[in-house]
Amino acid sequence: MSTVRAEIDIDLPISTVYNQWTQFETFPQFMSGVDTVRQVDDTHTHWEVSIAGVSREFDAEIVEQTADERIAWNSTSGEEHAGVVTFHRLSDDTTKVTLQLTWEPKGAIERIGSLLQIDDIQIDRDLRSFKDLIEHNGFESGAWRGDVDRAPDATGR
Repeated sequence: MSTVRAEIDIDLPISTVYNQWTQFETFPQFMSGVDTVRQVDDTHTHWEVSIAGVSREFDAEIVEQTADERIAWNSTSGEEHAGVVTFHRLSDDTTKVTLQLTWEPKGAIERIGSLLQIDDIQIDRDLRSFKDLIEHNGFESGAWRGDVDRAPDATGR
């Protein structure tokens, strides 16, 4: 498994940044390699991606979501991955976004890319594109403010 992590400060209030991030179908506007994202229901998405000339599809489930704090997901079919994005209020008008993604590279190109940390570079670029998009707009294009409670772990918490 490969893990990538990136963070960025965005000069907008936390609720604006969080609200935009919940608009998954807009991800192709700022995530390179993402062709389409379809929101199936409140907790399920279907993704079509093209990375390094390889096209793939997968489904993901949001397993935890708290407004203005975090969104965590796991893949349910296709490519094996999981991730979490967290939102941190730095001031009334500044938000830190931290993204962590764990994925299983397939094939020689993906394994080499992971070793060379090209995935880290790409995630960093995508976060910068998100920052540019939302700061340029100055507002969110929509919002989903619902909560998804995390399932209890083995300790019952």
